[in-house]
Amino acid sequence: MERKKRHMERVEHANQALEQAAELVIEDHFRLGYHVMPPAGWMNDPNGLIYWNEEYHVFYQHYPYEPNWGPMHWGHAKSKNLINWEHLPIALAPSEAYDCGESGGYGCWSGSAVDDNGVLTLVYTGHVDGREPTEVQCIATSMDGVIFNKSSLNPVIAVAPEDGGFGFRDPKVWQHEGQWYMVLGYGKDGLGKTLMYTSSDLLAWRYLGVAAESDGTMGDMWECPDLFPLGDGDDHVLIISPMNMGATKTMYLTGKLSYETGKFDYRYAERLDYGFDFYAPQTFVDGNGRRILIGWMNIWGAQMPEQAHGWMGAFTLPRELTLAEDGTLRMQPVAELVALRKEHHRVEGRSIEAGEITSIAGVQGNQLEIIAVFDAAQSEGEFGLQLRCSEDGAEYTEVIYAVAQRTLRVDRTHSGAGESGVSEVQLDPLEDGSIRLHIFVDRSSVELFANDGTKTVTNRIYPKRDSLGVKLFAREGAAFMEGLDVWELAEKKPANL
Repeated sequence: MERKKRHMERVEHANQALEQAAELVIEDHFRLGYHVMPPAGWMNDPNGLIYWNEEYHVFYQHYPYEPNWGPMHWGHAKSKNLINWEHLPIALAPSEAYDCGESGGYGCWSGSAVDDNGVLTLVYTGHVDGREPTEVQCIATSMDGVIFNKSSLNPVIAVAPEDGGFGFRDPKVWQHEGQWYMVLGYGKDGLGKTLMYTSSDLLAWRYLGVAAESDGTMGDMWECPDLFPLGDGDDHVLIISPMNMGATKTMYLTGKLSYETGKFDYRYAERLDYGFDFYAPQTFVDGNGRRILIGWMNIWGAQMPEQAHGWMGAFTLPRELTLAEDGTLRMQPVAELVALRKEHHRVEGRSIEAGEITSIAGVQGNQLEIIAVFDAAQSEGEFGLQLRCSEDGAEYTEVIYAVAQRTLRVDRTHSGAGESGVSEVQLDPLEDGSIRLHIFVDRSSVELFANDGTKTVTNRIYPKRDSLGVKLFAREGAAFMEGLDVWELAEKKPANL
């Protein structure tokens, strides 16, 4: 009883602080209109994504007291349609010896959620700097999906399988043929690894071994692993967030998993998203059997201008995953987002002369969905769109396709405040020779889905409030645009606490 009381007191204190902080958040022009973000304070990794009791639940790493990283809590929001999100009270707060310490380096770190015969169960890492071991795995349960109680048997995994490892965290749990399985992020001897466990009751876990590890080029610790089946066969996908791998912050590996041995034999590996602001994605299966992914739409070490306004962090749009026959992954925005569309603008096929930069009549805004289709076979040089353009032409974010190099770039050099930089990815035209760019703009974000989700590029941008224009351009040769559709999008704010 003392444990439960202690946790509830910590949760209540955090909720009160969050409510007060939310009243002070400045409704600045960086606040997103239709993405999940915290009412106030800090947000990072998505945790515990689950479809439970016919509602979508997202939890997230959260520091409610200020817009900076601190002792991690679990924020919580839910939705019936993946568009309108209601913030719920904080689910987890540091309160026990295994997740609470004297310095700032402690907390309820990342994890996942499962439905255990109607009981919503969170599985997370308790982290305390200076304690040995630093990281352990814990569970908390809820009958109503709002109030969570930490298990008296925590930690359910009290120690890593061997000494000398780098990290032991971020449990992702799922069920297969009546048995529970868990993957954990780990590293040793300079190699990122994913460890695999199994259990019949979520309490007693048996170590199966290393499911997969780096070939020496994929970072020295794999954070936030997520291993799941995808497609009609027995193919599985492992998503990881490798540490110390340069520009690559997320990867996916596809192959076959043996549930008997815990070995994942991967045959294909690639970067998951080619933008700057995409990290720690997690997936879940909804009531329609779709595999849906949501990621953190920020990155460690970057400038975060929204912090000056009392908040930090956002999630990507929900993305449906499919697996192609060649083992490559496709990510596309979920179909529900169509409900956001308002006024529609259509531009029929037209040529764009070399050196031309032209505004699109009647099209502007900071919350837009854009589908642009270009004929690469009839185009030369580079072509694309400029987004969030200022009237004087000084500020814009550029989406560029280079025909000869077959490269797609998103250039933030002139995007405004925050980080600059150019994101780049190789992109072949579709079979009909076209390049299809599907773009979502939301105040301080740009998400690009290219060629039906073959490649994605996710970036935060921080333009001025009145930079609203959209332009077409071609350089070093003419281009032909087959068609352009633009929708102004409705604003869907999460409900207040």
